[in-house]
Amino acid sequence: MDKFVVRLPREVTPKNNKNNKKIYKQATIESLRRVVVIEDIIRYKSILDLPQQTKQNLLNALTDLGKKIPSREVLKSTKIGHTVNKMRKHLDPEVSSMASKVYTDWRTFLEENSNKSSIEVRSNKQSEELRSNARRLISEAMEVKEDSGLTDNIEREVFHQSSRLVSSSYRRTVRALVFAFKHNPEVKAQVKDKTISVNYLVSKYKK
Repeated sequence: MDKFVVRLPREVTPKNNKNNKKIYKQATIESLRRVVVIEDIIRYKSILDLPQQTKQNLLNALTDLGKKIPSREVLKSTKIGHTVNKMRKHLDPEVSSMASKVYTDWRTFLEENSNKSSIEVRSNKQSEELRSNARRLISEAMEVKEDSGLTDNIEREVFHQSSRLVSSSYRRTVRALVFAFKHNPEVKAQVKDKTISVNYLVSKYKK
């Protein structure tokens, strides 16, 4: 019977190529350029203002700032505009170039859209009081002034790595850092001398 059977090649069902499918990611309100989280702006400012900051940290902060368009009010209240403008004179050409781009983009946008307002997100009063207390504990353990840039930078990095929440993780991390500063002089010295970066320090003691 085989000679009466016409054998046809098997039909190959094309496989769905997942790589050809478009993947849509839902945008969050915070991802919009005109939605500005004040805490983030101040954190970036503290990173840029900290003396002997690493080049990579400066570039990371400037890159993130470039993704946002602060309003004139935010620029004035946080003075982030002055800080970015100052970074345009940085000795490293890559840092100065990035700062110039961010500063120019902000100025151009605000000049062309002066009638548009931005959305600002701020912390509540209770959170600010708890964070102020954390900065006091850190400054005492570090034996530096509470309003020093280093103390502010450490606390803001803890807050950032705690998903911007004064959570149990935030409180445990602050306690771990305070304990380390009080009982490990080497760690304290390394942080003061900028031998280790603040973001690495916080990630190491993150709870």
